[in-house]
Amino acid sequence: MADRNQRNQTAVTEFILLGFGDVPELKILLFLMFLAIYMATMFGNMLITALVVADQHLHSPMYFFLGNLSCLETCYTSTILPRMLASLLTGDKTVSFSGCITQLYFFCALAATECCLLAAMSYDRYLAICKPLHYSTLMNTRFCLQLAAGSWLNGCLVTDIFVLFMSQLIFCGPNEIDHFYCDLIPLIKLSCGDSHLIILLNFILSCIFTLPAFLLTLMSYVCIIATILRIPSTTGRQKAFTTCSSHLIVVTIFYGTLMIVYILPKHETLSLLNKVLSLCYTVLTPLVNPLVYSLRNREVKEALSKAVSKYVAFTKTGRES
Repeated sequence: MADRNQRNQTAVTEFILLGFGDVPELKILLFLMFLAIYMATMFGNMLITALVVADQHLHSPMYFFLGNLSCLETCYTSTILPRMLASLLTGDKTVSFSGCITQLYFFCALAATECCLLAAMSYDRYLAICKPLHYSTLMNTRFCLQLAAGSWLNGCLVTDIFVLFMSQLIFCGPNEIDHFYCDLIPLIKLSCGDSHLIILLNFILSCIFTLPAFLLTLMSYVCIIATILRIPSTTGRQKAFTTCSSHLIVVTIFYGTLMIVYILPKHETLSLLNKVLSLCYTVLTPLVNPLVYSLRNREVKEALSKAVSKYVAFTKTGRES
């Protein structure tokens, strides 16, 4: 009898991602839209990463963190969108238990890393605007490397601990996840065992590893805005705000939608709203990042113009030879 119960508890080996429904016309539209978004996101972030590495004028702390963020966004969007595109194209919504846990791991690790990177970038802007005379001394190469490495290690460490506990959960049905990826809360709800410990662990790890990053980001921008408002000239205020406004846009979209999704009551009527808001921090933020930074930043535009000119000259030389 005990053996039979154990077999029943471990019967679920795959999950079904319900996504956005089963309307054929909607599937085609969503596939084309997400494919365009994915291609634009990959191209934009890979382009920024390449420019930051190749152009000497972009070898500064701000662009070093931007290169890290673009690299992270490339990985981040690749964790969600390829699986979603395959599901929309083939109609296959199943994902194995190991595949679901793997997607959850990379999503959580990269999301936690992004929290830390955004905090590091906000601290960099705080020093540049509020402590300009000490900026080059405080934000040196060694400190930049430590902040970036710490961000990546922090994201991996918190997720290693959490996913280790998640992988021990028992799933015995149902196996339908009402989302377009293996999200944390919907997956925990499908567990047959007591999930109070894993929910408590999630809360504790979030407080320890991500809450400080959020508070540092918030405090940095409070200080930045206060400093900008004290600048006497209108031109000076506009110039100072321009240097951090693009970062503020990315931070607002990422943290705003993330917090709303996990604070909203988990009612069935709000499931569609949760999915739409989830698209903001899983799909929109990686897309907006290169657009905002490249379109609003003169140095990035100049680096791109130089790269295009070199490519055209190289192509022309190759044809002539």
